[in-house]
Amino acid sequence: IANINSAVNPACAVIFRTHSVETPHGVLHVTLHGTRTTRRPAILTFHDVGLDSKSCFSPLFKFEEMQEIVKNFTLIHIDAPGQEEGAAAYPAGVQQQLTLCAHVYAVGVNNLYRSVSFRTVIGVGVGAGAYILARFAVNAVEGLVLINIDTNARGWIDWAAQKLSSVTSSLTEQILCHLFSQEELSSSTDLVQSYRERISKAPNLSNMELLWKSYNSRRDLIFDRNSAFKCPVMLVVGDHAPYEDAAVECNSKMDPTTTSFLKMADAGGLPQLTQPAKLTEAFKYFIQGMGYMASSCMTRLSRSRTTSLSSSYSMDGSRSRSRTLSQGSQGGQMPPSPSQTMEVSC
Repeated sequence: IANINSAVNPACAVIFRTHSVETPHGVLHVTLHGTRTTRRPAILTFHDVGLDSKSCFSPLFKFEEMQEIVKNFTLIHIDAPGQEEGAAAYPAGVQQQLTLCAHVYAVGVNNLYRSVSFRTVIGVGVGAGAYILARFAVNAVEGLVLINIDTNARGWIDWAAQKLSSVTSSLTEQILCHLFSQEELSSSTDLVQSYRERISKAPNLSNMELLWKSYNSRRDLIFDRNSAFKCPVMLVVGDHAPYEDAAVECNSKMDPTTTSFLKMADAGGLPQLTQPAKLTEAFKYFIQGMGYMASSCMTRLSRSRTTSLSSSYSMDGSRSRSRTLSQGSQGGQMPPSPSQTMEVSC
C-alpha cells in the first residue's frame, strides 16, 4: 500500500482516506469514505467503462436519503488502473498488461482488506465493474448489487458490429452507446451531453480505450442456479437500457432464493444517476434483507405488495420466473423476499 492520505473526524468517526494499491497489473486508486466500523461490511464500488468512481457513484452516495447508509457503513470506491481523475497515460510497454483480470481486482482488494481491517464487503458494480465483481467474488463478499450486468462474451455478430463501430464511430460515441439507452442518445439529454464532453476531453482517453477493449474481450461467466453466487444478489437494470436483455438472461440463471431483480422504469442506462431515490430505497431493502439497518425508514417504494407471477424465456430457451411488485404509498413492512422483480414506475 502506498500514498495513504487520510482525514478523520473524531466526533462522528467519519473517515476520508485515499490509497494506492499495487498489483502486478497496475495500481488501484481507492477512496474510503463514511463511518469507520468493523461491525458491518464495507460497501465496495466498482465503476463502468468511461467513468471513474466519482462520476459513476457520487450522485448516488451524495443523495440525501442515502446519507443514512453512509452514516452506518464505510464506502470503498475503487478506480480501475489508469481510470482515476488525473491519471497519466500508460507507457507502451505497460499497455498490454492492462486487463480485467483477477490480479487487478482480487489481489488489490485482498491487500486493501489487510490494511484497513474489513472482514466482508457488499459489492456494488456498474457495467464492467459489475462484471469484475461477479467474476471475482470471493468468500469475503457478503452481498452483490450488479447494475447493467452482462455475463456473456461478445458473439461473432457483436464482434463484427464492434469492429464496424470502431471504424465509423469515435471512441466517445462507442462508450456512450454502452452507457446510455437509444432514447437518451436520440434526445441528447443534458446528462448525455455532459458525459460526452467529459469522455471526449479526458486526459486519460488512451487508458479508457484499453479498458474498453479489454471489456469487449471478456469471457463468459458460466454458472447456473446450482452454482451461482453464495451470497444475496440484487440485479438492477433500467428499462430500455443497452443491457436490459442481458440482465434478464442473467436473472434466469440465478438462484431465485437469493436473488432480487429490480427493473426500473424511466431509468435509462445509468439508474444510479437518473433515479437515485428509487435505487437508494431498493438498496435499503437489500441491506435490511441481509440483517442490517432494520429500523430504516422507507418512504418511496411500496410496502404493500401485489404479486403477479409471469413466465419468460431466456435467449437459450430456459424458463425463468419473476414476480412483479406494484407500487403504492403505505409503509413499514419487511423487505421484499428474494427473486422478486420490482417494476419501479413510481
